[in-house]
Amino acid sequence: MSTAAKGTPRKAPATQHPVDPATKVLRRFRVVFNAVKSHFRAVEKTSGISGAQVWALSVIHARAGVGVKELARAMDVHQSTASNLVRALQEAGMVVSAREGEDRRAVQLYLTTRGHKALGKAPGPFEGILPDALKKLDDKTLARLDRDLASLIHLLDPQVKGRNVPLGERED
Repeated sequence: MSTAAKGTPRKAPATQHPVDPATKVLRRFRVVFNAVKSHFRAVEKTSGISGAQVWALSVIHARAGVGVKELARAMDVHQSTASNLVRALQEAGMVVSAREGEDRRAVQLYLTTRGHKALGKAPGPFEGILPDALKKLDDKTLARLDRDLASLIHLLDPQVKGRNVPLGERED
């Protein structure tokens, strides 16, 4: 028979100190950031390339013949960022470019066998777990989140250039 059944009072659980709202929100940001980092680590471990490179490969796969400008638009990154991604993927033998059609100045991008293999190894979602999760939120929630994050960003006073850098890439 347990001591509680014999009439011995159980020890009350330790009282938890109330957590201030800023700390609660900070903890939530940590969960988000750590989930994103874990996903990108898994992507790099399984595919051997960065999360942003996997995303670029997935866009090129879905839109064979896409140009760098359209790739940048699809990934919501600056064209120079897309060019850097493409250059690295070409150097790794995962993407080839061709000048086809009427305008020989524009290049079209295609995956190589190596690119297909790397993409096949990568865990999804290819664009990353945060963009995927955001797409699943309703419009009202997204609008509220956008307003609230805009207020936070205003207080942080960040450099504007970071807004078009994929989470899976290092900013140079």
